[in-house]
Amino acid sequence: MKRYIPNALTLLNLFCGCIAVIFAVNNNFVASALFVFLGIFFDFFDGFAARKLNVQSELGVQLDSLADMITSGLVPGIVMFKLIELTQLTWVDNFYKTDSTNLLLEIGGGSFLPFLGLTITLASAYRLAKFNIDIEQQAYFKGLPTPANTLLIVSLPLIMEFQNSDLINSIILNQWFLIGLTVFSCWILNSKIKLFALKFKTWSFKDNAARYIFILLCIVLLIVLKFAAIPLIILLYIMMSILDNLTSK
Repeated sequence: MKRYIPNALTLLNLFCGCIAVIFAVNNNFVASALFVFLGIFFDFFDGFAARKLNVQSELGVQLDSLADMITSGLVPGIVMFKLIELTQLTWVDNFYKTDSTNLLLEIGGGSFLPFLGLTITLASAYRLAKFNIDIEQQAYFKGLPTPANTLLIVSLPLIMEFQNSDLINSIILNQWFLIGLTVFSCWILNSKIKLFALKFKTWSFKDNAARYIFILLCIVLLIVLKFAAIPLIILLYIMMSILDNLTSK
């Protein structure tokens, strides 16, 4: 019976991802983010449960990637699509015409540019496929994990909703900022930068100094900056990993 527990948690991740997609498509970014957070929660504990119960399986590995493809691949692509679309709100002539070009323009807010956001989904799929065949990525990651990248993307509408800063909102809704972030996201997902994993083999501070310091800084940033802390946390994670790589050499 216990061998089904990790896969059940993975399926809950997938279920949350499907709901998040529906909310994102309907511009309810807060509800979408909530289900993304739940999905990532289940994603963390399915692997934890598999290790603790000693029931790791190839099926679980493949199922985990398929679930991540929705929660941490499709959702951020849709959210970025919607954000770029907000910067492209123009009236589309022949609104009710059914030819494919006008339909695409109608979907994209009068521009093809929002479809660039879906490259995040493509980059996530490529990253997950590489992860499945890379036996080195056990103690560390190569490139930013898809859940971390998803948190970065879905945090943007949350910052706009809850931070109440005209300056921050104007930055987030700048099309060049969103295009740059999309390009950066696709690159960092598949970069060769080694990033430490939040997996503890022991609880000693000496062996996990970077992890403990990172977690402590995350808590402080979240308390002080709330949702605006999430992009900073992702940048902090990347910078601390690079520093950890340099010091270990």
